[in-house]
Amino acid sequence: MDITTSDYQRFCQLLETQSGILLGDNKQYLVESRLTNFIKNNQLDSLSELTTEISKASGRHLLQKVVDQMTTNETLWFRDGYPFEYMRKELIPNFSKQGRFRIWCAACSSGQEPFSIAMLLDQSSASGTEIIASDLSSKILEKANKGVYQDIELKRGLPNDKLKRYFNQVDEISWQIKPSLKSQIRFNSLNLLDLPYRQGQFEIIFCRNVLIYFSQDNKTKVLDGLINSLKPGGYLFLGASESLTRDCKPLEMVRCNPGLVYRKSL
Repeated sequence: MDITTSDYQRFCQLLETQSGILLGDNKQYLVESRLTNFIKNNQLDSLSELTTEISKASGRHLLQKVVDQMTTNETLWFRDGYPFEYMRKELIPNFSKQGRFRIWCAACSSGQEPFSIAMLLDQSSASGTEIIASDLSSKILEKANKGVYQDIELKRGLPNDKLKRYFNQVDEISWQIKPSLKSQIRFNSLNLLDLPYRQGQFEIIFCRNVLIYFSQDNKTKVLDGLINSLKPGGYLFLGASESLTRDCKPLEMVRCNPGLVYRKSL
């Protein structure tokens, strides 16, 4: 598939506007490798025609499929370690004193993060806590909601004792999250650029390893939405390589040693 510079720029602009995904000038090869067969399979002739179709009001479903093709859903269990350790030692005991509290996993990918949190809550006997998990990709949300993972996925950070406790074996290479754990999580489709968020407020928000794909303006926009979704005294976890885009006065940095988290002022 031949892609002209103007067609590529038009596609990138629309993709960023609709999903926040920012592609640089040197990523034309990525579009070509990921969308050539997709365009053919959808009976389209070119990237230009695809861009035109997804820009239409009726192109929402097609846009979702394009996002599925273009996003890299890289994740693992208990990723980075310190957010879960800090939750276990500090946040869960403190918030449990007030009774029920809420956690939001924004950009939850294939579900490893919210399921890791649910395991942590279960082992901490923090009953009644609500976990909301959202992502833009409908395809990846479907996988997360099924809760079925193959051995190669489970070996990426999941301790063996938790495999035995929280999964049922499906076949020789696949395991499924037990219904008792899956029932603790509600999966929703959500575009982080669609502000304001209408999910209420949370004591804890995870939004990790997604802001790195956004422009500076969109990072600021999303951070404002996340801050507004935090209750006073609530905590925001970003990815290990992510930071605030500006001086966010409602947030103060808290060191977890290692790592850090941001706390909203009371």
